[in-house]
Amino acid sequence: MKYLVVGPSWVGDMVMAQSLFIDLQRRDPDAEIDVLAPGWSLPIIARMPQVSRGIAAPWQSGKLALADQWRLARTLKGYDKAIVLPRSFKSALIPFFAGIPERVGFSGEGRSFLLTDARKRRPTREGAQITDRTVWRYLGLGVSREDYARYQFDVPSPALAVDQDNALAVLARLGLDPKQPAIAICPGAEFGPAKQWPLDNHRALAGRLVEHGFQVWVMGGPKDGDAGAHIADGQAGVFNLCGQTRLEDTVDLFHRCQRVVSHDSGLMHVAAAAGAEVVAIYGSTSPDFTPPLTESARILQHPVECSPCFERTCRYGHYQCLTGISVDRVLEACL
Repeated sequence: MKYLVVGPSWVGDMVMAQSLFIDLQRRDPDAEIDVLAPGWSLPIIARMPQVSRGIAAPWQSGKLALADQWRLARTLKGYDKAIVLPRSFKSALIPFFAGIPERVGFSGEGRSFLLTDARKRRPTREGAQITDRTVWRYLGLGVSREDYARYQFDVPSPALAVDQDNALAVLARLGLDPKQPAIAICPGAEFGPAKQWPLDNHRALAGRLVEHGFQVWVMGGPKDGDAGAHIADGQAGVFNLCGQTRLEDTVDLFHRCQRVVSHDSGLMHVAAAAGAEVVAIYGSTSPDFTPPLTESARILQHPVECSPCFERTCRYGHYQCLTGISVDRVLEACL
């Protein structure tokens, strides 16, 4: 069967979607999978051996871009089934315009008429039991409606292909020692400050790690440059790499790290899929819903009465779920 999977628009969600691709091929070894997704994600998709082709979507923020979607849909032929992972209206348009005979996704935003199999999402909780992890939703859309009702979620771990030659080239370009053990710190979180451990703590952790013989790579996108500078400036052995690496470069660098310290963020999922041992710091969110999909992870939390609240900012202003996690505790997890 030939699938067109409409992929999500967040880094972590795209990595978690690889569990679906692995599962599709596990159940159908002849499955051919193409992924339609935002252009930024194509380098990550290219590291997924299960995917035949990544296709850049013409979506625009806040716009349907109907003409562009129609033109692209006219070029997409031969698919047996579309699996639409996002829940937005516009994400279901291209499979509909392309006339793909089976189109599966969750209902919402009045888009059910665009799908041949519009499913109702399971409740997030039933009593104290978690029923709706992101990766479970993705896996559930890959099975029949009947199987979805009784599906047992055996989650395969995402595993991104690693390019060692590229890693060495990036290290040489950045002037980093490939022989000295490294730990990466990822201080960013697009969701908001309620996910972010204090920068002063990151800085103190970096200094302590250098004392233990590690070089420290502070990693993130251009938006994280100031945070990286706060952590690295004036600290020998701590390198601010924020904005200096491509997304695919982070895969290769993470693979070489002894540990990766991250919040609940996209880079946490990239690190896990790159084979790194992850130290994951959770604040307002919960690993019950978006855990790193690896057995090589240490989860750090400081439960308080109001957590997890899933808010972008702390409604009380104290951020105790984060400030209660000490530098010593994270250092111990790293060592």
